[in-house]
Amino acid sequence: MERRKFIKTACLGAMSMAIVPHAFAGFWNKKCELETCKITWEGLCGNIGKTYKTDGFKYVHPTKKIPNVLLYGDSVSIMYTSQVRKSLEGKATVVRLFKNGGSSHNFIPNMDKMKETMFQPSLKGGWNFKWDVIHFNVGLHDLKYLKGKNLSKKGKQVSSTSLYKENLDDICKYLKKNYPKAKLIFATTTPVPENAKGRYKGDSIKFNKAAMDVLSKHPDIIVNDLYSFTFPHHKEWAQAPGNVHYNQLGFTQQGKEVARVISENL
Repeated sequence: MERRKFIKTACLGAMSMAIVPHAFAGFWNKKCELETCKITWEGLCGNIGKTYKTDGFKYVHPTKKIPNVLLYGDSVSIMYTSQVRKSLEGKATVVRLFKNGGSSHNFIPNMDKMKETMFQPSLKGGWNFKWDVIHFNVGLHDLKYLKGKNLSKKGKQVSSTSLYKENLDDICKYLKKNYPKAKLIFATTTPVPENAKGRYKGDSIKFNKAAMDVLSKHPDIIVNDLYSFTFPHHKEWAQAPGNVHYNQLGFTQQGKEVARVISENL
């Protein structure tokens, strides 16, 4: 009996010695993967978070337990990202694009760069998941006028409405092909106020109409009419007269609305 007891104890000890290092190795690998992703993400984003004075670019590690949401958009979306995350805390992991999304010309290159930088197999130990929801917008940088690199109404418009429609159609096809299981949500472009630098009042309406023409061919893409949501409060939420950006109240309310629409489609 003593011999049997000794053998049993010895076996249990050997098993524990085998299990503990294995469990520790798994924990260590996950920690290394997280650090790898975090460092790579911070390198990808650079100092843009400091430029916009927001934590919207702070690294958040995706988890299998809850859906993964991508926010793609311009500086307006950059500033409401924090509120979207707060509103969806515990319901979804919210990642925004690593930079200002810019015009429709930049969409596909930006998406490809993020995929090639952050996801496996390009990044060893990198992201390995599928987007559940992609909330995207382009338009505010398409309708602007530039003289060189500066906003100026004496300059040239970045995209005509016809070119914008072509690009947006390509974007929709790209998203469907590359992310077939993701719910796609397009947000309309927020209002351009009177006397905006390098932009004309009313152009958001023209470009949103063009966007709806394109999306009529893609009825499976959901529309978040952020223009109509924002317009009645534009003066109250504006940072300053002629500014296309919003104050904290505006960004908070926009973020809550975006989160509401996303939540309905998780």
